[in-house]
Amino acid sequence: MAAEIVNPRSNSNTDQDGGAEPHDSFDPAFALHRGGKMAVQATVPVRNKDDLSLAYTPGVARVCTAIAEQPELVHDYTWKSSVVAVVTDGTAVLGLGDIGPEASLPVMEGKAILFKQFGGVDAVPIALATTDTDEIVETVVRLAPSFGGVNLEDISAPRCFEIERRLQERLDIPVFHDDQHGTAVVTLAALRNAAKLTGRSIGELRAVISGAGAAGVAIAKMLVEAGIGDVAVADRKGVVSPDRDDLTPVKRDVAGFTNKAGLTGSLEHALAGADVFIGVSGGTVPEEALASMAQGAFVFAMANPTPEVHPDLAHKYASVVATGRSDLPNQINNVLAFPGVFAGALQVRASRITEGMKIAAAEALAAIVGDDLAADHVIPSPFDERVAPAVTAAVAAAARAEGVARR
Repeated sequence: MAAEIVNPRSNSNTDQDGGAEPHDSFDPAFALHRGGKMAVQATVPVRNKDDLSLAYTPGVARVCTAIAEQPELVHDYTWKSSVVAVVTDGTAVLGLGDIGPEASLPVMEGKAILFKQFGGVDAVPIALATTDTDEIVETVVRLAPSFGGVNLEDISAPRCFEIERRLQERLDIPVFHDDQHGTAVVTLAALRNAAKLTGRSIGELRAVISGAGAAGVAIAKMLVEAGIGDVAVADRKGVVSPDRDDLTPVKRDVAGFTNKAGLTGSLEHALAGADVFIGVSGGTVPEEALASMAQGAFVFAMANPTPEVHPDLAHKYASVVATGRSDLPNQINNVLAFPGVFAGALQVRASRITEGMKIAAAEALAAIVGDDLAADHVIPSPFDERVAPAVTAAVAAAARAEGVARR
């Protein structure tokens, strides 16, 4: 079965009671969402009793018995190896925050159709009516036999870190928190190309990240893994450093592998002489702090819908500017990563997604730009048809190289 992208029910002009539609009449977003953005369709016909006897009883019993005797056959004779659970508790939805599981569903449906559109991967939205870490972990573990992978989505920090870690420990399928790792993959790809454009390497750069939540922590980890010269992370109280006595366990860990320069104090202080600003916080960076950055700096202001630095201001001081917005050049968009990452992992039945697989995805993304590299084009468009196949192939190859592939 597959998640369809079209919604044949979206053209209805009346509500269930036959009255007028107050939203659909003036807002095309409501019209598009009426009835949901997904449907389920069969991949085999059921036209007569012979079809029925194969698709269901008695034929299906033979397949069930075979899987009971050889559990690995579930990958060959069900949709398990091509479907992902998109799991949320609705606590950190896009820029909307804690809006609850029901209100999160339009976003989760959207995520599912992006999986299908851009990676050929079926996905099922699952919005959980709990924010308890133990309950989320136990629920997903019990649902896992139906899925080939789990995409955690829009779960607030710091719980998201523990939930992902515990699920990775208990499940033998890929568990991937896209808010963390998808953002990190695309950021690294864009940063590699920005460095290349200006004749530098990652190892020559000092970066400052504004935001110590899910995305900020993951970006810091990936940049360190990729060989960044140095990176400091700042939260609302300033640079995350070992001298602070107010750090959470996650931030204490971050302080241990970042900030080799030993910076303390404010974000603005850390930006003096920095080569890269990466914003995933939603705050605002004053102009004087931008002016203090190194010549030819990069500004990746990725908060949505309002970047930490307005692009017009950023261009006064930066050689490369990126945002999270689709209406501006160099969009750092997770859709460039997660469909291909999961497609590659599922293709080889990977038991997990490793750092090497994520870095391979970033390198594949960066390579697509090729000779078209320019200040306003350091990352490919989500609609570039080369993206998903390149990321899929790179991730699958990395999985085999790292010994987590099972076929």
